[in-house]
Amino acid sequence: MEGSSNERITVMIVDDHPLIRQGVRAFLETQPDIEVVAEAGSGDDALVKCAELVPDVVLMDLLMTGMDGVTCTREVKRLSPSTQVVILTSFHEEHQILPAMRAGALSYLLKDVGPAELADAVRKAAVGQIVLSSQVASQILHALGAGAGDDPIATLSDRELEILRHVAEGTSNAEIAERLFISEKTVKSHVRNILGKLQLSDRTQAAAFAWRKGLISA
Repeated sequence: MEGSSNERITVMIVDDHPLIRQGVRAFLETQPDIEVVAEAGSGDDALVKCAELVPDVVLMDLLMTGMDGVTCTREVKRLSPSTQVVILTSFHEEHQILPAMRAGALSYLLKDVGPAELADAVRKAAVGQIVLSSQVASQILHALGAGAGDDPIATLSDRELEILRHVAEGTSNAEIAERLFISEKTVKSHVRNILGKLQLSDRTQAAAFAWRKGLISA
C-alpha cells in the first residue's frame, strides 16, 4: 500500500498503553487522507500485523513490555522495507535516539507533539520526508559534533551513574527499583541505556567497567 494523493495513508500504531493508542487513533481518524488500519500493544503483535497489512507508516513507541521499539523497528523494516517508521515516544536522549535511527526509523517525535504536527509527520513519512522534534534534532547535532575521545562516563546522567554503581554491587533490577522508588521497567530502561552509552554488552561488563573506573570501592 503506497501513500499517494489518490489513496489514504495507512497507519499502524504500536504502543503498549491502550489509552495512548486510542487517543492517537481518535485524532488520526478525523483526517480524511489517513486511515488507521491496525493497533498493536506489543512488538510481536506489531510484526504479525505489519507482515499482513504492510502499512505505509508505523507510529512506534520505544519502551514497551517484551520487544523494545528499536528491535521492533529493525524487524518492521526487514519485513516491509517500504513501511516508514515514525518513533513516537517520551524519550529524547541521544543514546535512545541514535539506535532507533540506525534501526531504520525515518522520523522521531515526542509524545507532546501537537495533533496537527503529528498528522503532518505522517503525511511526510508516507513520501519519505524526515521530521524530528526540536530536542531530538539538537541531540543528533550534538552526537555528530562529539569527539571520539570523550570520556564515556561523562555521557551518563546522575541517575544512570547511581544505577551503574548498584549493578556493580550485584544488586538486581527489582532491588534497585525498590531502593530508588522507581519501577523495575524504568530500571531496565536505564540499564539498557547505560550499556548503550558505554558500548558494553551485558551487566557483567558494566560491573567490571565501574570497578575499573573506581566508581565504587571495595
